[in-house]
Amino acid sequence: MPDNNIIRPGDKIYRPRRITLYHLRRALGVWAVFSAGYGNVGSSIYYALGIVALMAAGATPFALGIAGLLFIFTALTYAEGTSLIPEAGGSASFARHAFGNTAGFAAGWALMLSYIVTIAISAYTIPPYLGYFWEPLKASPVIGTFTSIGIVFFLMTINVIGIKETSFLNIGVTMVDILTQISLVVIGFITLFNPQVVLHRIFDNWPSPGNLITGIALATIAYTGIETMSQMAEETKKPERSVPRALILMIVAVLVVFAGISIVSLSAMPASELASTWARDPVAGIANYIPIQVIQNILKPLIAVLAATILLIATNAGIIGLSRLAFSQGTHGLVPPAFGRVHPRFKTPYVSIIVFCLIAIALLVPGFFKMDIFSEMGALYAIGSLLAFMFAHMSIIALRVKQPDELRSFKLRPSIDIKGYKIPLTAIIGFLATASIWVFLLFLEPFSRWIGLSWMVGGLLIYGLSKLYQYWKKKSGKFDIKSPD
Repeated sequence: MPDNNIIRPGDKIYRPRRITLYHLRRALGVWAVFSAGYGNVGSSIYYALGIVALMAAGATPFALGIAGLLFIFTALTYAEGTSLIPEAGGSASFARHAFGNTAGFAAGWALMLSYIVTIAISAYTIPPYLGYFWEPLKASPVIGTFTSIGIVFFLMTINVIGIKETSFLNIGVTMVDILTQISLVVIGFITLFNPQVVLHRIFDNWPSPGNLITGIALATIAYTGIETMSQMAEETKKPERSVPRALILMIVAVLVVFAGISIVSLSAMPASELASTWARDPVAGIANYIPIQVIQNILKPLIAVLAATILLIATNAGIIGLSRLAFSQGTHGLVPPAFGRVHPRFKTPYVSIIVFCLIAIALLVPGFFKMDIFSEMGALYAIGSLLAFMFAHMSIIALRVKQPDELRSFKLRPSIDIKGYKIPLTAIIGFLATASIWVFLLFLEPFSRWIGLSWMVGGLLIYGLSKLYQYWKKKSGKFDIKSPD
């Protein structure tokens, strides 16, 4: 019998591909993680206030307040999840560990949608604030949109080079931004606040129940910062401690700033004006109504520069979070493996960065022809983000059952005892609230419903085809060996 192990001339020789271990560089501390997260959360007040006012009208402070409670529950859920699973991926990683790969992919794909929208909407809001210096940036859709696209392209290049080059800028600008926002709240309360005027503007412009629920859903645009911080776990020193601490810091900062600015905004102007003239630059509108001319002359250019800068950081933070999420999904085989590819020199997930930045740029293109994409992007964001947060809450509950004795450096309390398992009450409330708002939003917003559901269906098709491709490669002996570690 012929020896099948002998290699003869003309035989094809299969050589397995070299095992590739992908690592992200651990270089970030608590303040770097906080600044990246606040780059999204803190920056969202520069546009979320106008988006919420479009639907919630006089009830804008209430919508932001209710969303703030959900923000606390969600941030606490992410704090426990990251302390248990300190890896890039956020809610997608939580869902994968709790329910398996399919749930991990669904959570990650929903989150990718919200990240793409966040990148686009943050960049889209920068030109109106800079319009203080040059009016066409706010008045011209062509000039404003072209500037926004240029911003995304610039940050795409910076992020391919490396995260460490951007973190120092984030910390400095974030601290200045927090101080400026707090100063604006204090000055606004001293010079503008009138309880009778605020109550009159609230109750005379109270929205319908449907619009109020939509306003609450749109207010969740601030949540993206939570995911951004969780995505950076693999680049953070001692992430099981640093990320929860950064999340707690962000909860405090957000509650103070959002509550103050939302009340001051209705002291400065009616909700109808907030939702029209100043919809894309509401904080500039507040500065415009400060009655002391000297302070107004200082605040107006300061807010223009600072808003543009912090929104630049928000766009950058969205790119960081999205690329790290795609990296995590790619290394675990949930999306095409190219998304898990790291640049050999810069050690960044460059394929993910480039692909999703180009999608965000495509989302901005309609801005050349119309100006109402602002509200549409806000609703579309909420569909993806709320679904991801539902997965996060469900996963933390499931992991309490699946891994009850696993070490958690941060553990949610209080808990209720269900069949001997300690289930966190905040996660239960968070899940029920986000699920309810998500269902209402599907019924109330047809644009975001069809685009969002189409995105999810398309993603599941990609996931199915990716699994079939991996199965074929395994059966044919042409599979890659990769390690997420």
